Amino acid sequence: MSTFTTRLPRYELHCHLDGSVRPGTVADLAREQGITLERPARDLVVAPAHCGSLTTFLTYIDLPLRVLQTPEALTRTARELVEDWKADGVVHGEVRFAPQLHGRHGMTSDEAVQAVAEGLAQGRATTGVATGLLLCCLRHQSPDESLAVAETALRHRNIVAGLDLAGDETLYTAQPHRAAFDLAHSAGMPCTVHAGEAAGPESMWEAIDILGARRIGHGVRCTSDTALLNRLRTDRIALEMCPTSNVQTGAVPHLTDHPAVPLLAAGLPVTISTDTRTTSDTTLQREFDALRHAHGWTSRHEALTQENAAQASFGTPSG
Repeated sequence: MSTFTTRLPRYELHCHLDGSVRPGTVADLAREQGITLERPARDLVVAPAHCGSLTTFLTYIDLPLRVLQTPEALTRTARELVEDWKADGVVHGEVRFAPQLHGRHGMTSDEAVQAVAEGLAQGRATTGVATGLLLCCLRHQSPDESLAVAETALRHRNIVAGLDLAGDETLYTAQPHRAAFDLAHSAGMPCTVHAGEAAGPESMWEAIDILGARRIGHGVRCTSDTALLNRLRTDRIALEMCPTSNVQTGAVPHLTDHPAVPLLAAGLPVTISTDTRTTSDTTLQREFDALRHAHGWTSRHEALTQENAAQASFGTPSG
């Protein structure tokens, strides 16, 4: 049984919408859309404990993406995520998604953003949880596509809190997407970048120095670079660490190898998130329990990470 309670206000900064759709909702949406599932939805959307690679891990998001191609589906999923945050003790949650991936049936990026924002608003109204929305550029897409995502974010500046870059950092560098992030910075929009998950410290340096990231998604591979550790500590660049996901994707071999606790002890602004609540079959409570078993995690550790997350939050433009 867990030794923790949800009395501490919790902040979640790194949560992907398409990886956090309830299995029951995936089944409902598939049925409504005439999609036949060969196996129970849960088997298709929850990844095994050790996928071996990010590529394999991401295959478990294929079905959620397939059913999230209507405004109604996006709104429902966003609303339910806020409800799940409430049950997990979260007082402020930030969710990210790539609106450009939801146009298979003609939905525009603007419509996708509005649909998710509507779901977040509905969730806030019933739970009181504050929410933030981030839009994701993707490394494998063109610079023009990333620029379009940034432009979409700025058109909805009242409801979009920040910009992100996601994707395979071993195959695609961040440099080509600089114009999108320069545009965001020019409008005062904060940015985070997935880095140091599948690639090494050089990817994190690029995120910080080229794209101006204020936060790093994952960042588990920073430990070998003393200069990078000093930069993260001095500039208070938050690390959005997701222990269960990091093991699933092979970013770290085992939870006992995860650097969150030693980095926290070294004074770095570590935060803990779920990454994908459904794909990783996790909650913040489960993350903290897992860290307790693997690293002797205590309520003091949780308090430090929540303080870090509160300070690193991108805010809540719409509530």
